[in-house]
Amino acid sequence: MNLLRLRRCVLIWAGLMLLGVSATPLLAAPAFEDTIAQRAQACTLCHGKEGRAAADGYYPRLAGKPQGYLYKQLLNFRDGRRHYGPMSDLIEPLSDAYLNELAGYFAQLSLPYPPAQAPGLPSAALARGQALILQGDPARKLPACVQCHGQALTGVQPFIPGLLGLPRDYLNGQLGAWRSGLRRAVAPDCMGQIAKILSTEEINAISHFLAGQAVPANAKPAASLPAPLPMQCGGLQ
Repeated sequence: MNLLRLRRCVLIWAGLMLLGVSATPLLAAPAFEDTIAQRAQACTLCHGKEGRAAADGYYPRLAGKPQGYLYKQLLNFRDGRRHYGPMSDLIEPLSDAYLNELAGYFAQLSLPYPPAQAPGLPSAALARGQALILQGDPARKLPACVQCHGQALTGVQPFIPGLLGLPRDYLNGQLGAWRSGLRRAVAPDCMGQIAKILSTEEINAISHFLAGQAVPANAKPAASLPAPLPMQCGGLQ
């Protein structure tokens, strides 16, 4: 090293010392944030920032759903009752305790919901969807959605998800998956039974009505249902 370069190095080092900056941190490895929030960012690549749901309507919202429900769905993906290859592959090596921790992280997030979607069906079809949601169809032994998902349709602790704030395409896709058997739960599979009773037109009417409802401010899952469930559901145990 020539004299001029040596002098420059000495001056730079001296300047750093005067500013109170040590040269050692410049060579240190960057700090790593080892928190559940940091690790959960792997989920937000598909499910949207902070688990708010993806814009394409396919990946559902995670934020604010009951912890027990999120945990059960992670187990269902891992254990083959729900089928989506990338999701199953991602969580296959994870323990029950870790999946429950992830579920708890997203469950405690309280974030705004997107605006309601404008319904694209005639008023008569929407009225049919609303009737099934609020009253069911006793003649076909079809319970109302509110009997399980809560009167406000925002879910019930600890295992029942809300139905508001979900994209129409997602609702259609999941009811179709229940109906075809692509999505299952621990027996007795109550949602599978319900979806098989519904016609394609009824599923479409239900999804259009639900997606067209605004989510109430500060919506939370209900603590409990006012009455027992209308049918046995193995996935809620």
